[in-house]
Amino acid sequence: MNSLIVKVKRFLSNKNTVTIICVILGVVVLYIGYNYRVNSELNPTRVPYAKTTLEARHVITAEDIAYMDVNSDVMSRSTNIIIDANQLIGKEVKYGNVIPENGFFYTEDITDPSLSPDYVLNDIADGYTAFSLSVDSASTYGNSIHKNDYIDLWFSGEDDTDRIIYANLVESIKVLDVRDSEGVSLSNSETNIPSELLFAVPDELYSLLVKAQEVGELEAVPRNKAYTADPGETQVASEYVRDFILSKSAVIPDENTSSNSTTTTDETDENNTTTTE
Repeated sequence: MNSLIVKVKRFLSNKNTVTIICVILGVVVLYIGYNYRVNSELNPTRVPYAKTTLEARHVITAEDIAYMDVNSDVMSRSTNIIIDANQLIGKEVKYGNVIPENGFFYTEDITDPSLSPDYVLNDIADGYTAFSLSVDSASTYGNSIHKNDYIDLWFSGEDDTDRIIYANLVESIKVLDVRDSEGVSLSNSETNIPSELLFAVPDELYSLLVKAQEVGELEAVPRNKAYTADPGETQVASEYVRDFILSKSAVIPDENTSSNSTTTTDETDENNTTTTE
């Protein structure tokens, strides 16, 4: 055993032997490195790209996607390129972004459609209209009004004798969404500062609320959890206030009425619709 160790020591102490070993190790390293680079070229990554230009808000389908082989080394340096088509189908091109024809899909260019500003409007029922109320942190009681809450809308104004009117106009109305100044839902907002409450209301109630904003001001008033958990019917809470608002409205003759008309007149045909002064 000792003689074997002595022989090995003598072998390794020989300069020629050490040189040969170093050369062999160098060749092995070069071989491994070469094989790695070759394999990187011969085993590229299959990457999806856009067949045509995809505009903002476009929902991506399988028909929008084609594939190309890309050097794996390139892909290792491009961590924000999406390589799994399953992460694309059903997603939406972000507002303000465009994916060019033959362009790759980047993570910052797509989003879930549910995060789009108009997502909550897609399911508004026929006969209903979206109504927006401008707010801020103070008028939402320190951001205490949230999406899907049921609240009341109070009206404030002055009558013809300059007396103050302040009363509940609409009770049990659902908050469809709370948005920031960019139209982004507060649940996804970077600022988390409310700027708008969005509601879906029957068409006739929409008309009343628009007129109320012209005659006076509307205020969102939150209620407790039980109010939201067991909401009542959305309805006008004060006939007096409604009549007051309508009394400040003029009548539009049928022949001048259209879906886009807002012309005001003094005629009083009781079968006509009304608009505020």
